[in-house]
Amino acid sequence: MNGKVVLITGATGGIGTALAQRLAESGTPLVLAARQGEVLERLAAQCHQWGSTEVLAVPTDVTNRLQVESLFERSYRQFGTVDVVVNAAGLGILKAVHQLTEAEFDQMINVNLKGTFLVSQQAVTRWMDTKASGHLFNIPGILGQHPMGNASGYCAAKFGVAGFTKAMALDCKRFAIKFTLLYFGGIDSPFWENAGMKVQRDKMLKPQQAADAIYFALQVPAPGVPTEIVLQPDSHLFY
Repeated sequence: MNGKVVLITGATGGIGTALAQRLAESGTPLVLAARQGEVLERLAAQCHQWGSTEVLAVPTDVTNRLQVESLFERSYRQFGTVDVVVNAAGLGILKAVHQLTEAEFDQMINVNLKGTFLVSQQAVTRWMDTKASGHLFNIPGILGQHPMGNASGYCAAKFGVAGFTKAMALDCKRFAIKFTLLYFGGIDSPFWENAGMKVQRDKMLKPQQAADAIYFALQVPAPGVPTEIVLQPDSHLFY
């Protein structure tokens, strides 16, 4: 990673934690963001044990603009830069459209789409203003590419993430910023504990496999850019 600083939102979730471990083992300086401060501090301590000598943990609600701005301010004060941002914060409530409440719909739009917007906007603005470089990872997941029953609200948010990121890439085309969309499907993570749907988690991908895919994308030498990565378990394939 050559000393690149990586910021991960949703760091205490399945993919976020697996990625933090994968990067810590390579000695990568990390900024970890999530809402639960105590859980975040424990993860930061683990990252030190795994091999990262520089870890900043910042409790952050990605739906709050002021907290997102503070996250980046603290990151730049400590490291002087943020080279990579991975938006791993997410929320899913899977219900048929006639059962989905307005509050649940708003919650998914706020966390998945607005949160991605606020973090992405802050990242690319700083990169454009300072060094014209950087790598942003957003995670629409496979339900940001293929619709599924009982997921109308979640798909609305995740399709939005995909469209937003592609349009944002056009806005930033001349600034040498890399964008990667991650279409992961069927990840065995805590996501499913509150999603409202019974699934066969033993047939899903492990968060470590998602982390390995992100790590691979970070290793692609210039001028290559992995713009989209699709990773699914064989039991979830769309043809």
